[in-house]
Amino acid sequence: MATPYTGARVLGTNAVISESFAKQLTDLPAELLEHILCFHVLNHVDICKVSCTCKRLHDVCHGRGKVWAHQHKLRWPRLQRFYQQNESYDWLKEFKTRHMVGQQIRRTVESISKRFFTEVVLGDSFAEIESLGAPEHFCADELLEILNSDKRKCLTLKYYAKKILYFLRQQNILRNLKVFLERPPELQSALEGAVLVDQYCNPLADVSLESTSAQIEEITDKVKKNLRVKNATHPSLRASQGDCFVLENLEFQRQVICALNAVLYDQLQYKGNERDYYNPLNSYIHQVLLRRTGIPISLSVLYMTLARKLGVPLEPVNFPNHFLLRWCQNQRRSDDIYAYVYIDAFGKGKQLAAKECENLIRHQVGADYYSAISTSELLLRMVGNLLNIGKRGEGNEKSYQLLRDSLDLYLIINPDNVQYLLLQARLYFHLGIWPEKVLDILQHIQALDPSQHGAVGYLVQHTLEHIQHKRHPVEPEVKKRSVPEHRDVLYSVGLIMKHKRSGYNCVIYGWDPKCTMSQEWINTMRVHQLSKGADQPFYNVLVQDGTCRYAAQENLEPHSAPLEIAHPEVGRYFTEFSDTHYIANEELQARYPEDMCKTHRTVEEHYHGLTANSGHSPEPTANFQDHDLLDP
Repeated sequence: MATPYTGARVLGTNAVISESFAKQLTDLPAELLEHILCFHVLNHVDICKVSCTCKRLHDVCHGRGKVWAHQHKLRWPRLQRFYQQNESYDWLKEFKTRHMVGQQIRRTVESISKRFFTEVVLGDSFAEIESLGAPEHFCADELLEILNSDKRKCLTLKYYAKKILYFLRQQNILRNLKVFLERPPELQSALEGAVLVDQYCNPLADVSLESTSAQIEEITDKVKKNLRVKNATHPSLRASQGDCFVLENLEFQRQVICALNAVLYDQLQYKGNERDYYNPLNSYIHQVLLRRTGIPISLSVLYMTLARKLGVPLEPVNFPNHFLLRWCQNQRRSDDIYAYVYIDAFGKGKQLAAKECENLIRHQVGADYYSAISTSELLLRMVGNLLNIGKRGEGNEKSYQLLRDSLDLYLIINPDNVQYLLLQARLYFHLGIWPEKVLDILQHIQALDPSQHGAVGYLVQHTLEHIQHKRHPVEPEVKKRSVPEHRDVLYSVGLIMKHKRSGYNCVIYGWDPKCTMSQEWINTMRVHQLSKGADQPFYNVLVQDGTCRYAAQENLEPHSAPLEIAHPEVGRYFTEFSDTHYIANEELQARYPEDMCKTHRTVEEHYHGLTANSGHSPEPTANFQDHDLLDP
């Protein structure tokens, strides 16, 4: 008979095993018991209970056995790629560690909203996740689990989980980029560098060197197929994937370039994006492959990678305002700019002589601009383009994020650039984040260039004031509907509204009894033309197109068919979408303590009889122009 196990028992009445059944069960071979205990309906709680029944079952459920390996795989399937198949692991220990990390992550994420609700950009909170000392893949897996939970619920938790995952992945990519930059220049692939830039700016996207290389290999196969028709004995056709070789014969090189142009531009229809040139997507290699369009530098990276795989050693040229490639027409590399043909990947692979390149920019340049550059210089040019796009942005969170990301990348590659260090310090100061890091940056600038003491001194003074202010935060303003001066406020936070004039859909996340914007804004937005002018309630709304606006009460009406508002900031203010309205999170309710009751009354009045999940499809949203962003 099985020997009773003396460990702590957690069996309930449903888990009691009769003595005769226990005898029959425990007499089975260990392999069969493991097979039974790996049945998919049993979870980790069941296994814990079973292992406490007797010594025999406790031994079968040992930490390194199949039972806990199965439970780990069942509970966290995404983590399996981090374990080697032939290695032995203490799966029970791994399970407990992952479970503990999950609880710590959730507690941390839940606490962030209370402490950082008023901040547009999170800063210091990320250090808390790093300080847990947990395996990075455990943290990322728990955050993904939060993000993949019920679509309409836990919106605030998901909002901050997404931001933290963004940060953690960026930190990992930065480490990879530093390792990449430490390699000898000849081992730095332009494609790998472009992928790292892409990953850093899109850390939540599924971008990898492996998937990008696979797509490029598919294009290479198409070029080989075209080449085979023209010359069945071409030496490039014998090259295997990963081979590194150079065609010595210029005619063979010319055949490759001809086939490459035919496939890339005629067959696959790649082209330069002249219509939307300043879209950051043009700089991301995975988007270039997906959309088959880009700017000169991104298309050049693709073109050069394909050419080199087929034996043509093209080189990148940092030509002003229009990135180019150069192709040597001699057997040996030359310093003579006229010994090269210059290829415009943006212009469908057009081949240019040295002086013809000047026609692209309509002015003359010196011979230095025709020189080949290193991969790190290419990446600086690529990141510099993104930085300029961020500067051109509208001052919203999206453009600030691009500016922050591109500055981070630029300063990893070129850490002593005073101009961009100062820009980074000013940006962090403007956003009110990482004041201690701002002081470190300013100290570094002062050491590099003492002539910057004026700008540095100003920022140091105001950063110290900001640090002092953070130690004594101001209590948030509380707005109660019952106060007499708020009697004209008809609508409440969480209601789905429609703008009568502009037609956009939105959700209210705040209000003022009167317009609180500056006189300049009031004049610009022609508020005086409204029937009640600025002397009426105004509402802060999140709009379906991703903007935030300030709308007059007379221009808003409850939506006839409420729908979810796909705005990135919804989770900052609301915890759930409840078919007809949004439910404010604790932080928003603390600022508008009487609004949710009003919201529920309004919902009852307007949507009585409207069933849940009524299947209303989202209405198309208008294509708003820049001047509409704060439409009253």
